[in-house]
Amino acid sequence: MKVRVRYHECDPMGVAHHSVFPIWLEMARTELLRDNTAVSYRQLEEEGVLLAVVKLSIVYKTPARYDDELTVIAEVATVGHVKIDHRYRIMRGETVIATATTTLACIGRDGRPRELPAIIRAAPTE
Repeated sequence: MKVRVRYHECDPMGVAHHSVFPIWLEMARTELLRDNTAVSYRQLEEEGVLLAVVKLSIVYKTPARYDDELTVIAEVATVGHVKIDHRYRIMRGETVIATATTTLACIGRDGRPRELPAIIRAAPTE
């Protein structure tokens, strides 16, 4: 997924603030779900399936700056019965500027764990 660093995402030095990286990860992750399963988060939520981020780790290697065009690559790392792990690379050209991982837990509207839908468990892992 391509993203361009916008002015409002930067600090006074023109560097992308660390808080926007999780947003970019979520954007890439939701598109990955749509690409792998033809299902959107909206459809899952309408069925009472919620995916909550329970773990997030980002390693910042070099700054992203205003107007940089970045590529956010999301991959499914592992899929369990209730949790799914993703890994990410954020690239500027051929340079990896950040790596990340997330763990999402499947929960119902009551906040209790529930099994991931079969369509997600069957999605390809990288």
